[in-house]
Amino acid sequence: MRQIADLLPGESLMYLGDTLRCPYGPRPAEEVRDFALQVCHFLQNQGVKLIVIACNTATAVALEAAQEEFPVPIIGVIDPGARAAAQATRNRRVGVIGTEGTITSGAYERALLSNDAGLQVTSVATPDFVRIVEEGLSHNGEGEVWIPDEFFDLAHRQLDPLVEAGIDTLVLGCTHYPILAPALQRVVGPGVTLISSAEETAREVKATLARRGNAATFGHVVYSSWQMFTTGDPEVFARLGARIMDDSPLPVLPVDL
Repeated sequence: MRQIADLLPGESLMYLGDTLRCPYGPRPAEEVRDFALQVCHFLQNQGVKLIVIACNTATAVALEAAQEEFPVPIIGVIDPGARAAAQATRNRRVGVIGTEGTITSGAYERALLSNDAGLQVTSVATPDFVRIVEEGLSHNGEGEVWIPDEFFDLAHRQLDPLVEAGIDTLVLGCTHYPILAPALQRVVGPGVTLISSAEETAREVKATLARRGNAATFGHVVYSSWQMFTTGDPEVFARLGARIMDDSPLPVLPVDL
């Protein structure tokens, strides 16, 4: 949402965070698919013109089902990131990190190879990174997200094999991970390009709206006009979300799916 807001400041945005049932990564694929379709139903009933499944795990297991079921365009976060990685790599060795569900699905490998069948793809599940982001956002601090010392030891254990495999591009295959980008860059070194699915998905949203001729043509929309929903605690959601959205106040309403 942050990347879409930055790229398309004139669009009115609606966000539903299923915080009551996250993380999706360790859950069975059919359960995640059901959850994702419930979220899409809610958003469709609000009259949206496009839906982004802003979760790699949900994209991996539910994107096709959602596209078949709903009349509006539905964009996932895997294909945009895979295309960007295939274009960015110089030696055609690409690493992917994500949750267990995303990595197990093989969705990124399929998407990458569909762009370049000669790529060498190495994938590693890094579910603990999600916990570290959540804890880092919750930490009472200012400025960048707080990162515990344990992160760097953990990250080296999980990412050093990717670096040793010679990757020059690393896909951050979870929408939590870009928040850790500076720390991840420190671990893998300056020679590895980090690919954020969030940034590439925002570009995909912009291109899709432009092709369909229904992009907003007016100026900036203030944050208070956004509609924010959560299945969890609205106060917690608003506090953590505000840190990502430049400490802007976020009016959040509870919803029961």
